[in-house]
Amino acid sequence: MSTADEFEFDQTRWKSLRYFNLFRLVVAGGFLVAGRALELGAFAPAVFRIAAGTYLAATLLLGFPDAARRLGLNRLVAIQTLIDIVVLTLFLWSSGGYGSGIPILMLVVLAAAGLMAAGRLVLFFAALTSVAVLGENAWRYLYGVGAADFFAVGLLCVGFFSVAVVSRMLALRARDNEELARQRGAALRRQQALNAHIIRDLPDGVLVVGDDRRVRQLNPRAAELLGGGVGAGDDLTLWSAEVADLVAGAEPRLIEVGPTALLCRAIGGVGEAGDRLIYMQDFAQIQTQAQQLKLAALGRLTASIAHEVRNPLSAVTHAADLLAEEKRADMRARLIRIINDNSHRIERLVRDVLALGRREQVLVEALDLQAFLKCFIEELTVHEHHQEALFSLEFAVGDTLAFDRAHLNQIMWNLLGNARRYCSGTPGSIRLYAEPAGSDRITLHIVDDGEGITPEVRRQIFEPFFTTHSKGTGLGLYIARELADANQASLEVGDNAPGGHFCLTGKRQP
Repeated sequence: MSTADEFEFDQTRWKSLRYFNLFRLVVAGGFLVAGRALELGAFAPAVFRIAAGTYLAATLLLGFPDAARRLGLNRLVAIQTLIDIVVLTLFLWSSGGYGSGIPILMLVVLAAAGLMAAGRLVLFFAALTSVAVLGENAWRYLYGVGAADFFAVGLLCVGFFSVAVVSRMLALRARDNEELARQRGAALRRQQALNAHIIRDLPDGVLVVGDDRRVRQLNPRAAELLGGGVGAGDDLTLWSAEVADLVAGAEPRLIEVGPTALLCRAIGGVGEAGDRLIYMQDFAQIQTQAQQLKLAALGRLTASIAHEVRNPLSAVTHAADLLAEEKRADMRARLIRIINDNSHRIERLVRDVLALGRREQVLVEALDLQAFLKCFIEELTVHEHHQEALFSLEFAVGDTLAFDRAHLNQIMWNLLGNARRYCSGTPGSIRLYAEPAGSDRITLHIVDDGEGITPEVRRQIFEPFFTTHSKGTGLGLYIARELADANQASLEVGDNAPGGHFCLTGKRQP
C-alpha cells in the first residue's frame, strides 16, 4: 500500500493525531509563555525554553496533512512520539525531576501512542520513556540534586507499560469494531440494493401504507395495477378505497380496480411506525397460471391413463383373437378368464379416474369417527367377519371430523385395504386413533404392524399409477390425497410405527 493510500484509508487515526497535535500546541505554547509562572524549568531555564520552542516548532511543522502524505501516517506518529519523549524528558530534567508533574504528561503521550501507533511500537515507547525517567532520576541520585525514591519511580514505569498496553488493546478493539461496522455497512448497502431490485421487478404489486392511509412506499407494479400515477405520499383512498380499507383488516380480498380484479392481502406491523404491507396480484393472471397447471397435470394424467389402458387392452385383443381360433375347452376357458380379468382392471381404472371428477362435489358434515369407522369396518369385512378383530378403534367421545361422507368412505377403503393387506393378521394389528392437531383440527391415525414403508416407496407413494401391488391401478392413494385436499384436509405418510402409518388431518366439527 502506498503512503497516499494508507493516509486515505486511515482517516480515523489521522483525526486522532490532529486532536493530539492541538494538545501538543497547548502544552508547548503554555510552557513557553507561562512556564515560570507554573514553576517549571527552574533547574535549567535556558534548556526549558529551548525545549519548549523546539516542541512548538516541531508540532507546527509536522501537524499538517502534507507531512502525513509525505512521511506516511505510521512513520509520522513514531517521529512525533519520539520528539514527545525527548522533549518531556528535558522538561522533567530542567524542572526538578519526578516531583514536577511532567510524568503525568508522559502517561498522556503513551496513551495517545497506544491509540495511534502501529504494531508493538508502543511497547518500545513505554520502554524508552521508562529508561529516560529512570536515567534522569539516577543522574540526580549520583549528583545529589533531589533524586526521588526509586520505588516510586519504578511504579511509575510500570504505569507507563500498563497505560501503553491497555490503550493499544482498546485501539485494536476499536479498529476491529470499525472494520466490522464498515463491512456490515457495505453488506447492508448491497442487501438493500438487492432488495430494491427484487421488489422493483416483482410481478406482484407491493404497497407500504400508514395508519393515515397514505402510501409510504410502492413498487412500479403496484402503481400499474392501481391505474398509474399513484406515488409515495399520496392518499390511497383517492385511487381505491377498498384497497385502503385493508389497513384496518388482514383478510385477503378480491377487489376490482377499474377493469382489473386484484387479490389483495395485508400484513401489519411493518417498520417502527407499524405500517401495513399490502400485496396485490392480478387475479386474471392467477387464474391463467392455475389453468396452465391444471392443463399440464391433465396432460400427464391422460398420458399415464393411455399407457395403463394399453396393456390390458392389448391382452384382451390378443386373447380374443386366440379365442376365435381355439377349439380346446380348457384353453378357451383360460382365454375367457384373461379377458375378464383385464376388463375388470380397465373398469377399476375408469372408476378411479371418475372419482377424481367428484372431488369438487363436497358435502361436508360432522362425522363421529367411532360410529363411522365401526360401520365402515363392518361393511369392509361383510364376507369375512373374522377379520373385524384385526381393527382396534381407540376414540374418545367428541372425536368428530368435518368431511364428505362419500369421500371419507373412499379414502378409508384405500387406507384400510392396504393396511389389511400388509398387516400381520393378528387381532388388533391395525390401530385407528385420533389426536388433536391444534384448537380446531384433529388427526386420524391408521397404523398397521406390517413391515412398514421403505424410504424409496415413501417418496413416490402418492404419485399417480405408482403401485407395489400386482393388481393395483396405482391411483388409490393419489385419489385419496386429492379427496382429502378437496375437504380442506391433508393426508400424509408418517414414520413406521412399527408398520405403515398414515395421518389424515382435517377440521374438528364441534
